[in-house]
Amino acid sequence: MRKVELNMKENHKYKIIKKLVDTNGNKLAASKKLQCSIKHINRLIRTYKSEGKLGFIHGNIGRKPAHTVPESTKKLIASLYKTKYYGANFAHFKELLEEFESIKVSETVVRTVIMKENIVSPKARRKTKKHMKKFLEDKLESSKLTLREKTQVIQSIIDIEDAHPRRPRCKYFGEMLQMDASVFNWFGDHNTQLHIAVDDSTGAIVGAYFDFQETLKGYYNILNQILVTHGIPSKLLTDKRTVFEYKKSNSRDVEKDTFTQFGYACNQLGVEIQTSSIPQAKGRVERMFQTLQSRLPIEMHLAGVTDIKHANEFLNSYIKKFNAKFSLPINHSKSVFETQPPEEKINLILAILAKRKVDSGHCIRIDNKYFKTVDTNNNAVYHCKGTSALVIKAFDGNLYATINESVYALTEVPKHQTMSKNFDIATCETKERKKWIPPMSHPLKHASFQNYLNKQPHIKGKDA
Repeated sequence: MRKVELNMKENHKYKIIKKLVDTNGNKLAASKKLQCSIKHINRLIRTYKSEGKLGFIHGNIGRKPAHTVPESTKKLIASLYKTKYYGANFAHFKELLEEFESIKVSETVVRTVIMKENIVSPKARRKTKKHMKKFLEDKLESSKLTLREKTQVIQSIIDIEDAHPRRPRCKYFGEMLQMDASVFNWFGDHNTQLHIAVDDSTGAIVGAYFDFQETLKGYYNILNQILVTHGIPSKLLTDKRTVFEYKKSNSRDVEKDTFTQFGYACNQLGVEIQTSSIPQAKGRVERMFQTLQSRLPIEMHLAGVTDIKHANEFLNSYIKKFNAKFSLPINHSKSVFETQPPEEKINLILAILAKRKVDSGHCIRIDNKYFKTVDTNNNAVYHCKGTSALVIKAFDGNLYATINESVYALTEVPKHQTMSKNFDIATCETKERKKWIPPMSHPLKHASFQNYLNKQPHIKGKDA
């Protein structure tokens, strides 16, 4: 006869019914002890007399629920995480399983399966990591886990503090954008900088751009995305990078003064810049990077992104998908973005400005190349040696120059003729297209820029 084992509740019920039958006791007292009706007491008495102790075992013991995940699926989930999706947080991993592997399971199942492999989520709390660390150490002491296995897992168990406390969001869409860049191994074998701008009201990413360094070019690109897609924001909240706030340097070249370049562009747009050296002050964008670092690299790896060009193309589609999941709905009736400027104006505002002098060859030297000034009819215009010029490198890369309140296009003077009249066969010459030259009303006049420079504390007293 096999031994019957009951759990605590079943054993309690069995002892009361056994005593009731053996002593012919009071059924009313038994019903109160078991908190059931006398009818059910009679049913338990019949069960005891017919089946004995075995009749008190629950009928579902040993049966698997109908919604149980098969063991083969659990093994596949664990295998996929270790190989294809390693490093994803559990919530993201659950989404990836459904999107790419057609495996629909709950986040609880994913967490249970992966943690049985002694792996914690990259987004796990300190308490969970501490518990896992103790569990592994206990297993190591009992020789159930090798030192190499313990070392591999313990290395990923790092205490993370919530360094960015929450604060109330801004009321309106476009009232304040938080801008920053994060260096990380986003794709490929090298670290790159992801520049983003996050709307404080909705939490939506309104601009994103990859570059090799945190540069003026990166922030100009996301500002261009904002202007083209949404319009002119009210305020930018940034850190104290030299792009946003001046730091003393040995260079006296205005062209390399990125603070002046970005500041003048925002000044022309009427955008306020607020800087802070405290990461907690711009916690919205700091927390956004934590989320992106746990999701974006895996998405880019699955998409086969290996270079920065394809990475920026991938961002265009991914940011829409990301905002649809994580940002609040945008109420366009409560947007404070100003109307988008014309593309020609944006192209000129997001420019790099440099001061130059006309040389004895009536040319302007830029990056060891010589350029001549031409008018709208592509006719060269010559100026005296020493004439001051404000060179404008527009956002699209075209070069212009403002001289004596007139605007000219710049055409490179080649070192050698492209063809010889005496020794090359004459070909049908194509007529050179007329270059578009900004009108006199453009925002980057020489005098306007000079007035802006004169107001800058770090430039006062210099030969601007």
